[in-house]
Amino acid sequence: MDCSSLEFLPPAVRPIVKPCLPFIIGGTSGCVATMCIQPIDMVKVRIQLAAAAGQIQPSPIALFRHMVKTEGIRKMYKGLDAACMRQLLYTTTRLGLFRTLGDSLKQQQGIQTLPFYQKCLAGLFAGAVGAFIGNPADLALVRMQSDHSLPLDQRKNYGGIFSTIVRISREEGVTSLWKGASPTIIRAMALNVSMLSTYDQSKELLKPYIGNTWAVAIISSGLSALFATATSLPFDYVKTCLQKQNNGVPQYSGVRDCFVRSYREGGIRRFYGSYGAYYMRVAPHIVITLIVREYLESLLMRQP
Repeated sequence: MDCSSLEFLPPAVRPIVKPCLPFIIGGTSGCVATMCIQPIDMVKVRIQLAAAAGQIQPSPIALFRHMVKTEGIRKMYKGLDAACMRQLLYTTTRLGLFRTLGDSLKQQQGIQTLPFYQKCLAGLFAGAVGAFIGNPADLALVRMQSDHSLPLDQRKNYGGIFSTIVRISREEGVTSLWKGASPTIIRAMALNVSMLSTYDQSKELLKPYIGNTWAVAIISSGLSALFATATSLPFDYVKTCLQKQNNGVPQYSGVRDCFVRSYREGGIRRFYGSYGAYYMRVAPHIVITLIVREYLESLLMRQP
């Protein structure tokens, strides 16, 4: 898709902004979606932590009501600055890279539609790079969201995103900001492949029957949400378990240990214990992100 609808900018600035548009659009789309679903993400993290501790897992709706009643609605948005910072790092990179790589591959091959396997490869690469860049903010977000569920004597009482990152670096070392990076990267690769490649492929398959309408975008984003949830949730569970570990004696020695021990303790259901909350978060986030991206691309990246 050619970035040519930049008439509102001075001619000298357009060549600079043009290659940045996919990244700007990606980050903006992710932030809009995050602000909409932040309370659901809080519920998802609490359910995963309860599962890791072997506690009875409440339903997402019951837990949401309990959290609002006991902690207040403002607590549901705790970590919003970290979540938005994560989107500015992670989603800006993964969506921007996916679109840029896709356009580059099309141009090199002189084609209008990429083969599905090339979409998957672009999604894998973009997801891995984005997850690595965004891991410090992701770690800070998990710590901030899970802190309130700890006993009073174990709470860190983290502040904002930047103070949390600085504190973790000072107390646990700079490299600890990438704690849980392996499952985060694997999760992002699984999420990106199932989200972006499935979305683009679904749009191409549906357009001949439905036409180039917003219904195609909505249906395609819903389908991609189903695939993304199923493929990425086990890695999201492991990521959360590893990232919530504070300095000291860790509960798990690494990704493999967390996978093996979690499976032995609870079977496959252990990884999907928060499926309801995870889907309620991932599906709206994907739908909102992709639709906002679609709108911004139609507005700013129109072909002449």
